[in-house]
Amino acid sequence: INGFSIRCCTAFGMDRINHSSVTEFLLLGLSERPEQQPLLFGIFVGMYLVTIMGNLLIILAIGSDPHLHTPMYFFLANLSFVDACFSSTTVPKMLVNILTRSQTIPYEGCLAQMHFFMMFGALDDFLLGVMAYDRYMAICRPLHYSTLMSPLVCVLLLAACWVLTNLATLLHTLLMTRLSFCAGNSIHHFFCDVVPLLQLSCSDTSTNQVALFTVGSMILTGPLSLIILSYAYIISTIIRVPSASGRQKAFSTCGSHLTVVFLFYGTAIGVYLFPPSSHSGGKDRVAAVFYTVVTPMLNPFIYSLRNNDMKTALSKLFGIHTFSSQGL
Repeated sequence: INGFSIRCCTAFGMDRINHSSVTEFLLLGLSERPEQQPLLFGIFVGMYLVTIMGNLLIILAIGSDPHLHTPMYFFLANLSFVDACFSSTTVPKMLVNILTRSQTIPYEGCLAQMHFFMMFGALDDFLLGVMAYDRYMAICRPLHYSTLMSPLVCVLLLAACWVLTNLATLLHTLLMTRLSFCAGNSIHHFFCDVVPLLQLSCSDTSTNQVALFTVGSMILTGPLSLIILSYAYIISTIIRVPSASGRQKAFSTCGSHLTVVFLFYGTAIGVYLFPPSSHSGGKDRVAAVFYTVVTPMLNPFIYSLRNNDMKTALSKLFGIHTFSSQGL
């Protein structure tokens, strides 16, 4: 990147261009072919609406049913909120760009999008880890569960997730504001992500890349390690369950959870922890679709709609609406 930056600055006839001279970036999107834009618009509108409606229904169902006011569903409601926000940081802007045929995003808006995208993405990581830990406590240490996962502990765990992710994201945002850009302003992506922005910079990005790898490793591999360790203990406990149907149900649920976990983490690790030379614009964009759009859309189905308690709560929620409508 540094060698490319030097050539770029030389071509512009200057050693450095201050970032304040860059007033906007161009988001080239998933495809630059005009004939594909209506299809992409339809697909992502549908996926985004399913994501928002699914996660909103989960939050409403959990909030309206006192039986679901437990640590597991407390974290699930927060995960649904974060998933909705996570998709909302990228998809609406992409849809607006397609609809208006405009690819521009202001410099400040680009940094803000990058900041909130990384914040909600990191929150997703931490909440997935906390939820796995909660299941470990419930299955492997049921006698101490109510004490170890008290309401105060749950709130403190959630607060810790927010504080850690905000500190990590603020570090990347502040480091990004120190950079200058002279490699053009076209971002080969559908949102402002840290990796394509670093590729546009003609400043020394070594500090940013070290911070990205170090902090990214902790954010991604830390919760992932907790998930793997928790499920290892959970599976070893389930194996000792005498009921064959109980074991099959538990393994099916764990398998579904782990599928989404590895889909999210596998694509995210490939984008943020591999060296810059291995990045390909097309591959990064496809990977980003999985962890920014597909996974938040699937989470309500995987974590909730296969759960009998959640099905009951959703039935009650729709029953209340139906009754009210009939009463009107």
